[in-house]
Amino acid sequence: MLRCRMPGVEAVVAATRHSFARHTHDQYGIGVIAHGAQTSASGRGPVEAGAGDVITVNPGEVHDGAPIGDAGRAWRMLYLAPTLVADLCRDVSDGRIVHGEFSNPVLTDARLADRFHRLFALMIRNDGDGFAEEELLRLVSATLGACITTGNAGIPQAIARARSRIDDDPASSVTLSDLAQEAGLSRFQLLRGFAKATGLTPHAYLVQRRLHLARRLIGDGISLVEAAIMSGFADQSHMTRAFRRSYGLSPGAYAEAAR
Repeated sequence: MLRCRMPGVEAVVAATRHSFARHTHDQYGIGVIAHGAQTSASGRGPVEAGAGDVITVNPGEVHDGAPIGDAGRAWRMLYLAPTLVADLCRDVSDGRIVHGEFSNPVLTDARLADRFHRLFALMIRNDGDGFAEEELLRLVSATLGACITTGNAGIPQAIARARSRIDDDPASSVTLSDLAQEAGLSRFQLLRGFAKATGLTPHAYLVQRRLHLARRLIGDGISLVEAAIMSGFADQSHMTRAFRRSYGLSPGAYAEAAR
């Protein structure tokens, strides 16, 4: 992780052979594969990306990632807070649109990749914020399809109620039976319906929401032990194992980079 002066933006450089487990982010992500190639699940099905390709992910979109071949792969990514993207969408659409979505998880577009690299360089510099904002607006207008949706669009109401139970307090202890009762379904109906609607089982979804909370707490300077407890993990080691599987780095490394 590299320091980025613009609020709501995280800059990441990675080179790894790590295979990421299925996970989600609570941010938008856009980047470019520097070398190597990978295969991954996405909201549009399985995809492959190689050197020079632009890659994207939406908040809550279930994805994973594994290298193609033994050499691994490297990429640069910018992660954008949803509130920042909402403001950008309003600007780009003259106030008509408040939500945008990446419709293509992989784009082979050399000009778009060059635009991303210019933006990335500006984001990690100590000056030039005005130019960075200009490049970010250009990138958003070129990549985000404008749409207006609600958080539960396309999800059955019963499943949405169970999901909201987790979203409202991910640190609390909740069982499959609790969620099934909330949804008015049997445990098996809830398990099957939840996985179909979200791409994750209820427990896997709960772990992801806890990881999102832990990331925010760590980024705010909370100690790792406190962050683990406050986000609902049994202990720091439990949080660390889940963190590594999803993000490929330890909470300690994230804390160091976020300072």
